[in-house]
Amino acid sequence: MSLEDKLYPLLKVYDSVPDGMKTFLGSVYRILPGKWKWGEGYSQFKRLIRESLDWDEEDIREYQLKQIRSTLMRAQSSCPWYRKAFERAKFHPEKVLEPENIVSAPLLEKRDIQEHLQEFVSLEYPASKRLYITTGGSTGVPVGFYLQKGVSRPKEQAFLEAMWQRAGWQSGARLVLIRGHVTTQSSSGRIYSYDATRNWLLMSSAHLTAERMPEYLERIEAFKPDFLHAYPSAALQIAEYLDQSRQSWRVPLKAVLCGSERLNLPQKRMLERVFRCQVYRWYGHSERAVLAGEGASTPFFYFWPTYGYTELGPADEEGYQEVIATSFHNHVMPLIRYRTGDYVKVATADYPHELPWLAATEIAGREQEFLVSAMGRRISLTMFNMHDAVFDNLYAVQFYQREPGVAEFRYKPTPQFSNTQLETIRAGIRKKLGDDFEVSFRAVEETERTARGKHRWLVSELPVAKVREEEIGEKNEK
Repeated sequence: MSLEDKLYPLLKVYDSVPDGMKTFLGSVYRILPGKWKWGEGYSQFKRLIRESLDWDEEDIREYQLKQIRSTLMRAQSSCPWYRKAFERAKFHPEKVLEPENIVSAPLLEKRDIQEHLQEFVSLEYPASKRLYITTGGSTGVPVGFYLQKGVSRPKEQAFLEAMWQRAGWQSGARLVLIRGHVTTQSSSGRIYSYDATRNWLLMSSAHLTAERMPEYLERIEAFKPDFLHAYPSAALQIAEYLDQSRQSWRVPLKAVLCGSERLNLPQKRMLERVFRCQVYRWYGHSERAVLAGEGASTPFFYFWPTYGYTELGPADEEGYQEVIATSFHNHVMPLIRYRTGDYVKVATADYPHELPWLAATEIAGREQEFLVSAMGRRISLTMFNMHDAVFDNLYAVQFYQREPGVAEFRYKPTPQFSNTQLETIRAGIRKKLGDDFEVSFRAVEETERTARGKHRWLVSELPVAKVREEEIGEKNEK
């Protein structure tokens, strides 16, 4: 097991110690070799990534078939839910002779995991090998699942680094992070903290008002980062402020790294103009079944064929297809034909591809949606992608807002939900929103959905708080 996995349960303890002690402990941890921190799995995945970049389509199909069959066989033999589901569908893993044969296996819905979580857990592994994580995904549908210690997190680190290297990333780079880190619950409180374990400056993504933006810029300039790693919505707020105040970005950056929210191509070009560097995008999810990142020279999203197996559902009227993913390597809780609720537009063969992989021109995942506080702060809904048990036993969650500083939290409870959980939910939400919000809570039979039938994270009657695409396009043409 990696040191990261061993120390993960102690993260809250580390966050609670005084800043001086935190800096000392973090600095010691930072100089440890990557193999110590991430374990042997990290080195193995780095090697797989390096070797697979030279594979042709036949090599890729051979690897995927091997992983698919391994995942299916293990799931059938050790996971009760899959055993019963395969039997009902008359599906036989041993008959999978090509990757495409997996379409005969039943689809997996998020509701299945919500209602039968423990039946998805492999009986071959003890609880000590499992790491419980939750996510609200892009839809406001909370799902809890298990990662495999010593495998899932080292794998994610290795693949993320491999993608970021396309934008110039190197180990030890100085980085400013603006991705939902809670620095204070005060609307006028501190906007930053220092992560000595990585030499990163962590800044709030919930205090990016015009009044405080000079403070952000001053801190960033003093830190002199190599990269800005931000929610797209946070990067856009900074860019909008600079444009509107007729200022220029003054810190040389190697790249801006943008994940977790949708960033369309016009917005990407606008950010590249303002920050004067490459803006790198990628797509993934907490379940660790699918991962795609832009190429080094093309804006297509290339799906890593060695990370998991990706299928696409039927195209809708706009040409979008749902991502259906099968996980590799996580034997503690495999995900097979998992409906992600995210949609992509496939890049056709008419355009030159850098890699012989499935590629997409657009990904419709989590949108840039905001709650607006009484003080005018914009709180990205991405901040509520909780990774703890706050939203356990809820089928769906949703915010409703019609005036700044006031919101209603709607939740659809499962039969296992207890009203005693409400206080934990209230505390978790208030920590994210801060002290200039009033929040009420209401149980509902159903949350509102999009035209595609997806749950909506936010129903807002406020003006949309983001740059319009046509405005961005006009600026890029000048």
